[in-house]
Amino acid sequence: MTWKKFSGEPIRKPLLEEVSTAISKEYALGNKLKVCIGTDSQVKGQITDFATVIAFIREKKGGFMFIHQERSLLKMSIKERMLAEVQRSIETAYSLCDILDTYHVDLEVHADINTNPMFKSNQALHEAMGYILSMGFVFKAKPEAFASSTCANKMVQ
Repeated sequence: MTWKKFSGEPIRKPLLEEVSTAISKEYALGNKLKVCIGTDSQVKGQITDFATVIAFIREKKGGFMFIHQERSLLKMSIKERMLAEVQRSIETAYSLCDILDTYHVDLEVHADINTNPMFKSNQALHEAMGYILSMGFVFKAKPEAFASSTCANKMVQ
């Protein structure tokens, strides 16, 4: 998986090493961090663009993020696409668990799924919530799921 910074600069080191370095630097500056991971997608003709974001939130001091983007040619229903987003977020969260635990960094997994039944994405709410919670992660959906609905959304628009 290739990751980049918001500036577009590619991350050349392994992701775990880059995350560890970033957390160490932030802690050395006296910043308390929380990590929020989310994925969003956008269908553009035959292609679905996915963006997964690792958002590092500094307590009262803004934040920064790492981004992974990929494309898929698979045709998916809205529910399948929402669950594919959640799967990408969980895979990323799972890969970072040990390093975040080592540094005592809180982790949330954000799903770009609306809690209002009037929206199509709501079809996947219960499955997404169950999937995320069963993996032991804190679950957030819209409107609290900014990592997916704002940060990752910006990358697929």
